[in-house]
Amino acid sequence: MNLETLMNTPPWEWPQDGVRTILKILGDPSCDQPDRLLAAELTAISTSFNEEIIEALLSIVRDGDESEELRGASAIAFGPALEQVDMEGFDDPDDLDGVSLTEDRFRRIQDVFRLLFQDTSVPKQVRRRVLEASVRAEQDWHSEAVHAAYIGEDQDWRLTAVFAMCFVPGFEEQILESLNSDNPAIHLEAVRAAASWEMDETWSHVVSLAGEGGTEKQLRLAAIEAVAVIRPEEASKVLLELGDFEDEEISAAIEEALTMAELYTRFDLDDEMDGEMDDGRCDSGGGFGPDRDSGKTIH
Repeated sequence: MNLETLMNTPPWEWPQDGVRTILKILGDPSCDQPDRLLAAELTAISTSFNEEIIEALLSIVRDGDESEELRGASAIAFGPALEQVDMEGFDDPDDLDGVSLTEDRFRRIQDVFRLLFQDTSVPKQVRRRVLEASVRAEQDWHSEAVHAAYIGEDQDWRLTAVFAMCFVPGFEEQILESLNSDNPAIHLEAVRAAASWEMDETWSHVVSLAGEGGTEKQLRLAAIEAVAVIRPEEASKVLLELGDFEDEEISAAIEEALTMAELYTRFDLDDEMDGEMDDGRCDSGGGFGPDRDSGKTIH
């Protein structure tokens, strides 16, 4: 089975040699770069994030001879597993089914990421991807790192910072500022961050974006979701008045947001629905960070 077939097959239906195929291509420098990038992407959705996958990815992330793009993609591939640990806790070391991140493995990954991020000799793209992956499970060093990424003039770093604000608390002022950014990708991540922390002061802004047919589609989809979580008790009226059901993707987003708003209204998420729903944090598009998620090509 080749990589394209694996990409188009649910990971729980992969054959037994599926992961072996991925690892063989990922670890072979003679393979074409697009194939190795796809292999890294596939590790992020694998149902068996085991020791072999972890070591293969870390080896590439740390290897200065590998391309910046592949090192970054390998770092980002850790995102879903780190976030799952953050939400659900560590796996039983004796149970290797599913995403198997024990506490020891988690600490090893985060230690490598912290050291790489703090090493300014590491290429910017790699450091950005390391931070984007690492924040999916908040650590003590993240707040300072996100602040440093945000305050500079570099728009790439600022994009990474606003993406990270979905996961790292304490940046409401910066999120509000970023909602007025002329950079479409930063604006998109700011809307997602506002939804992540249910920022009521952004209500008018997200309602305007959700209802504006001329809004870029990914931004509008993010705003529709934000409407559902920021004021769920008012969301149904707003969403039903959008009246834009010709676009199937917009229509599906509205229906999903209506369901989400109903659930948020019916239950207190902190007390009554502990563990039944996600925590409203950014949908970061599988294993990938803001550049991929906002429709830009990672380069």
